[in-house]
Amino acid sequence: MIFQGTGGANTKSGLAFEGKTDLSQFLNSQQGYKVEDEKVFYQNKCVARIFKKHGFYRFLEELGIEWKQLISKKLLPDDSIFVIVANTLFIIECKFQQVAGSVDEKLQTCDFKKKQYQKLLSKANIEVEYIYLLSDWFKKPEYKDVLDYIHSVRCYYFFEYIPLVKLGLPIPE
Repeated sequence: MIFQGTGGANTKSGLAFEGKTDLSQFLNSQQGYKVEDEKVFYQNKCVARIFKKHGFYRFLEELGIEWKQLISKKLLPDDSIFVIVANTLFIIECKFQQVAGSVDEKLQTCDFKKKQYQKLLSKANIEVEYIYLLSDWFKKPEYKDVLDYIHSVRCYYFFEYIPLVKLGLPIPE
């Protein structure tokens, strides 16, 4: 698997979440996986929890975390998954472009947003990883600086897919 590469469906990891569907739908279609009420089961064992947008705030409530006391504005992740064994919440932001636009500048906000999520989850001792799922549009040379920046602030990006092994999820045989 090439970090930040393309392809991936035929690699050893076996699975790649593509931006053409949401993570819940994708996992439900994989052998051994079942997603039910935001819980992800693999071979009947709960391995993760998935949250879209406001669902993340229900998770914070369960943890006894009052977000308004920690940050001033709600963050609404496109997709997020809390992988239990890794004790890590992966924030997944999907950015798909076909023409130049405002998404360009949004890519530069990953460090700030990751730190906001870290503030929210620090009392629960949950780690945070921030990942962009990008369309091939962002492979253009004019995005080199912003892609370098994303990497420099310990955030990640992948083009068209995220290998599930990156998320620490079991890979069906």
